[in-house]
Amino acid sequence: MGAYVIDSALFRDQFGTDTMRELFSDETTVQRWLDVEAALAKVQVELGIIPKEAGEEIQRKSKVENIDLPELKREMDRTAHPIVPLLRAMKKACEGEAGEFIHWGATTQDIMDTGTILQVRDALDEIEAAYRELYANTRRLAETYRDQVMVGRSHGQHALPITFGFKAAGWAEELRRNFKRLKQMRERVLVGQFSGAVGTLAALGDQGLTVQRRLFDELGLECPTITWHTSRDNIAELICVLAIACGTAGKIAHEIFSLQKTDVAELEEPFAPGKVGSSTMPHKRNPPVCEGVIALTRVVRTTVPLAIEAIVADHERDKVVLQTEREFIGKVFNMTHAAVKKMIFVTGQLSVRTENMEKNLFAQNGLLMSEAVMMGLSDALGRQEAHDIVYRICMDVFEKGGSLKEALLADPGVSGRLKEADIERMLEPHGYIGHAGDFVDQVLANSLD
Repeated sequence: MGAYVIDSALFRDQFGTDTMRELFSDETTVQRWLDVEAALAKVQVELGIIPKEAGEEIQRKSKVENIDLPELKREMDRTAHPIVPLLRAMKKACEGEAGEFIHWGATTQDIMDTGTILQVRDALDEIEAAYRELYANTRRLAETYRDQVMVGRSHGQHALPITFGFKAAGWAEELRRNFKRLKQMRERVLVGQFSGAVGTLAALGDQGLTVQRRLFDELGLECPTITWHTSRDNIAELICVLAIACGTAGKIAHEIFSLQKTDVAELEEPFAPGKVGSSTMPHKRNPPVCEGVIALTRVVRTTVPLAIEAIVADHERDKVVLQTEREFIGKVFNMTHAAVKKMIFVTGQLSVRTENMEKNLFAQNGLLMSEAVMMGLSDALGRQEAHDIVYRICMDVFEKGGSLKEALLADPGVSGRLKEADIERMLEPHGYIGHAGDFVDQVLANSLD
């Protein structure tokens, strides 16, 4: 049964991925707790803190298959505690008295926080791998369509010519910046937690710092300078960066969604026979994948305030914070991974309608090129006067129809200063793309590594 969309048998693949569901499943969560307990036992055997035989038995039995998960759940409900039932289950699983030496000097949050960070590390690997694919796809689009001229839009209106390669290069560069953010935050986020009851490691005496350092060497995590039991800025940063990373996937999806509208028809997400747009209008070719990604982006970014809220925690320990994090960390990873994977599919098989891009360049009968005309007149009249004249002419064409060329030739303030050949040259959109191609080349000169 799945009451939430990530686990729903019907909707799960719209809101998550099998990979992320596995990484944040109950089985993996318990296994990561056991991984921490096993690593702690190993280090404490090496330091002579617990008996060798006990530590080795703990390591052998620290496997989720040795834990009765339904019984663990019942005990968690009965005790209102997550780790004590696990320790009792491990005591049953271990031979002899080995179970008495598990969790030596640790506190519950040490195990849970560090287990979560191990899950986060694996999940970030998956996000980064997916991001590499999406980045490669957008680079390929930028290179392929470097010189394909299309309408550039501002405020939703036709503005000036750009190239589709220029647009795709903008996507690629944003993805590259996000990839750097994902990498750079690792040193702050992938930090273990082993501090004892209130963060002082008092239970281990003078060996506390040594155990802590050796434990995180064993687990491959950074060692904290001081406890972060109630310092949750690292988790807040994680969620913020994931929201940005997911947001870029949503931004690309939204642009494709907009450019797939019937009246524009310049792009279309992948279509295959059998994909249905409407239960009542057979002609519809909707963009459901892009719509879904935009929705995912909205859900993820609304989680950011909750993560920021968790920074305000109470004194040395605060379960309220942990409960909120448990709700949103797996959700955000699932939805971000789903969004990126879906956009890999969309950008990898994107339908680019170059003929419509060309047609739309002339949809306003030359008005797209008003800036070029204004700049051409500026040499003779000055910029502001030229703007006023071209503005007046453009508004007249917009309201009454006709073409900008005809209106310019009919205006004595223009025809006396610009020849027809000059006007035709200025109204040619393919000759007014500035350094679009150079900017594409600059983006293509970069890489993720």
